[in-house]
Amino acid sequence: MQKQNPLLRIRGWGKGEHGRLIGAVISALIAVVLGMLPYFAAAQVIIKILAGEKILSLYLPWLGIGLVGYVARTLLYNMALSMSHKATFSILKNIRKKILEKLPKLPLGTVMDMSSGKMKQIIVDQVDGMETTLAHLFPELTANIAGPLFIVVCLFVLDARCALLSIVTLPVGMAFMMSVMGSYAKNYEGAVKTTQEMNGTIVEYIGGIEVIKAFNQGKSSYAKFADRVKANASYYYNWMKKSQFGVSMGYSIVPASLVTILPAGWLWYRNGSLPVETFIMVIILSLGIAGPLIAAMNFVDTLATVGTTVASVDELLSAEEQHHGDKEVRIKGKDIELSHVSFGYHEDKNILRDVSLSIPAGRMTALVGPSGSGKSTIAKLIAGFWDVKDGMVSMGGVDEKKIPLEQLYDHVAFVSQDNYLFDESVRENIRMGRLSATDKEVEEAAKAAGCDAFIRSLEKGYETNVGGGGAHLSGGERQRIAIARAMLKDAPIVILDEATAYIDPENEAVIQKAIAQLVRGKGSPQGREDALGHKTVIVIAHRLSTIKDADKIVVVKDGKIEAAGKHEELRKTCPLYESMWQAHIGAKDGDVA
Repeated sequence: MQKQNPLLRIRGWGKGEHGRLIGAVISALIAVVLGMLPYFAAAQVIIKILAGEKILSLYLPWLGIGLVGYVARTLLYNMALSMSHKATFSILKNIRKKILEKLPKLPLGTVMDMSSGKMKQIIVDQVDGMETTLAHLFPELTANIAGPLFIVVCLFVLDARCALLSIVTLPVGMAFMMSVMGSYAKNYEGAVKTTQEMNGTIVEYIGGIEVIKAFNQGKSSYAKFADRVKANASYYYNWMKKSQFGVSMGYSIVPASLVTILPAGWLWYRNGSLPVETFIMVIILSLGIAGPLIAAMNFVDTLATVGTTVASVDELLSAEEQHHGDKEVRIKGKDIELSHVSFGYHEDKNILRDVSLSIPAGRMTALVGPSGSGKSTIAKLIAGFWDVKDGMVSMGGVDEKKIPLEQLYDHVAFVSQDNYLFDESVRENIRMGRLSATDKEVEEAAKAAGCDAFIRSLEKGYETNVGGGGAHLSGGERQRIAIARAMLKDAPIVILDEATAYIDPENEAVIQKAIAQLVRGKGSPQGREDALGHKTVIVIAHRLSTIKDADKIVVVKDGKIEAAGKHEELRKTCPLYESMWQAHIGAKDGDVA
């Protein structure tokens, strides 16, 4: 698909502000015309001085014209900038609103896969960076191009020979400038990429500082951090270094119009073919060509900057959305069916290949298999992180694509090994599962998840702040709080993706008991049976001892279902499961108490 011009794309985002932008351009154009008056006035004053005119009253009208032109230009130009700034801030606001409206419509997995450094740079830095360009581009670029054009027209009216000489330096200087500007878009795109990599590394370094220090990895981790910062600085240094000659030559040659005008004009004046008044007017007017054009050339790199920024924003805004029904549907059961599902995160590579799987309602189903086999992908498809294109995922006999996302997310509680905790109290982090829950219900959910005791041992108990991302707690403590949050949500379908990965053996038994309660529908803080019967629990685990009592164990290998059944049955019929079990038992036997 052909990319749309970035300015046209911005124009589309800025509907409603076109009037202000057009007004800004018109004001700038009028300001340019009035801004020429001081040049004409100055020429007339110099002509009179050279003629020996000493009567002050003959100078005053021209001085007044020059002053009026300057004041009028200043007022109109400021008015143009005011209108363009108001329009710009409205457009940037609209862009950010569109991004924030878009994010909830994107597949949850897509959002989770975006680094926070990249997201922050697009929404904050790059959109902010468009302000200077948009606010100044339309009025200033218009004025800086129209002004020199108006001067050149005036020069041709005065003397065509001088007009041609006044623009001789322009193509030469422009050639040097374009040798640099021609590759600006590509170079700026590289700059954005290296900055995003640096931002991502900074966020990763700061977020993982606890682990880095705990495992004494400060030297290697800081080296990676420092390498990214140095690579960023080196990129900009090398870019500026290779651009220096062309830019310097351009800035030197473009304004040098007098180099050609003065000698030739003097000769023409001496032989009588150029009146002195015209010669003086040409000299003064020619001085007004270079400055605006150089300012206009500065917008070449600005336009490239905007092009890259618009591409980043547009990539986000045009990303494929999840298309689900908008009317709540009745989900009669809690059974889950995957029918001939093929799925990959990239179009050219499928992780799941023709997977058909039935997950019974009110039972615990475990997904096991080697790393990268597709277990988590199956779980995330069920949870609605992505939509499948090939095949179908149904819940209670209803195609998930017909279920509104909000209803689907309410129907599923998902706990992974890396659940995020907010920089709030323990109580409020658990309450995220159901914002209407009472304090008593929060505490009952914590007891069911086996974390009430450790919470009460904290300095402020349930009111203890967990820190950003739960930094003040251990991995196991964060995990139990996440499980308590899922229990409080009281969703009919619960997915635990390596949810006991950070749990010690003693507390793992508590969690296993809590999972058993979930299956029986007794994991809710009210201690009641689920209204629709037992909950459907899907567990992914590497430690097979934690799922050997599951109602159904599904073995996944290379994106396909290898086998399914109960523990003892699979040990006899599935060599892969038996080898995994023996490896697990051997690892347990080798554990040091």
